[in-house]
Amino acid sequence: MESFGLYLQLGLEHITDVNGYDHILFILALMASFNSSSLKQVLILVTAFTLGHSVTLALSTLDVVSIDADLIETLIPVTILIVCISNLFNLGQAKGSPSYMKAKRPIKRYYFEATIFGLIHGLGFSNYLKSLLGSEEQIWEPLLAFNLGLEIGQVIIVLICLLLNAIMLRFTMWHQRDWNLFLSGGAFVSALIILVN
Repeated sequence: MESFGLYLQLGLEHITDVNGYDHILFILALMASFNSSSLKQVLILVTAFTLGHSVTLALSTLDVVSIDADLIETLIPVTILIVCISNLFNLGQAKGSPSYMKAKRPIKRYYFEATIFGLIHGLGFSNYLKSLLGSEEQIWEPLLAFNLGLEIGQVIIVLICLLLNAIMLRFTMWHQRDWNLFLSGGAFVSALIILVN
């Protein structure tokens, strides 16, 4: 059980590590169209992302799937760019309304994107986890603990972001449309920088 706690902590630290901010950018981009009144939808969205990356994280760690690390490092910022572009198409929905979340994309499409792109991000997580699992005889417990740590970290990021969203919408002239533009635009530029470097 000590091993479980260790890998849980490692998963939590890995997702919240600012040096690995590409995964944080993806989560922020994914939830840019949502506000604090959509907490349940956002948590389901993040869990869909976790399910996606859990599958490929497990398959890669077990050496069932092997994909070039450089290709994955290229695809991760591409997933962020796609989500950001998709978000920017939703800007016209807001029309300045603070009660914005009647997006053009049905919520199921968000879940689908999160799951599919989660598969790619899972391959990115796997290189880190493989280096940690070198001495482990049984990998299922560390794998589960690491994924739970990632999920907890993602939920913390989401809650902080939704809190900031609520403060901005309540105490400033910003509307959800502005918030979407701010998060999506910032994530887009950051992902572009990652991609070209």
